Amino acid sequence: MARYRGAVCRLCRREGTKLFLKGDRCYTDKCALERRSYPPGQHGQRRTKLTPYSLLLREKQKLKKIYGILEVQFRRYFEQAWAQKGVTGENLLILLERRLDNVVYRMGFANSRNQARQLVTHGHIMINDKKVDIPSYLVRVGDIIKVREKSRKILFIKEAMEALARRGFPSWLEVNKDQFEGKIRALLTGEQIDIPVREQSIVEFYSK
Repeated sequence: MARYRGAVCRLCRREGTKLFLKGDRCYTDKCALERRSYPPGQHGQRRTKLTPYSLLLREKQKLKKIYGILEVQFRRYFEQAWAQKGVTGENLLILLERRLDNVVYRMGFANSRNQARQLVTHGHIMINDKKVDIPSYLVRVGDIIKVREKSRKILFIKEAMEALARRGFPSWLEVNKDQFEGKIRALLTGEQIDIPVREQSIVEFYSK
């Protein structure tokens, strides 16, 4: 499966905002964006004026980078959101939040979505007592997600669970830290989405 393999801190600097791609590091003064708040590259410190098209493009790119999704798959999510009833932008964000790798991250079993994706693909995560190794699996209300018993000794899972108290988890999830499991209480609504993007800009981008 194709994926970005470069330095993820460059992605935050390119977008000019924290995308929280490196877990706890993003909350400290070691964050690359705190040290160098300008875009990466030779001409990063030049002042450039973005065109209306560039502004729309940057919002789309930002959302793709947050969830670690490439263009073809992201476009499929948009088409699915477009076909659903309701506000397309909110539908898109809700679909992305329902991805298993994102839910594993939100529940505190991993420090980043990239770590969560690794846990899922390596078979460490179970849904309703069945192993699921597809990061894009869309969870449903009532699903119980837990870490396999043999995998609970993995160091970064323990570290992520310790950081959960500081980071917290959304109200549409229920987490039992002692049992290394969580439950989907309800599907999130547009008001519960806390992703720093203007989803309407993404709708406008694909509508052109």
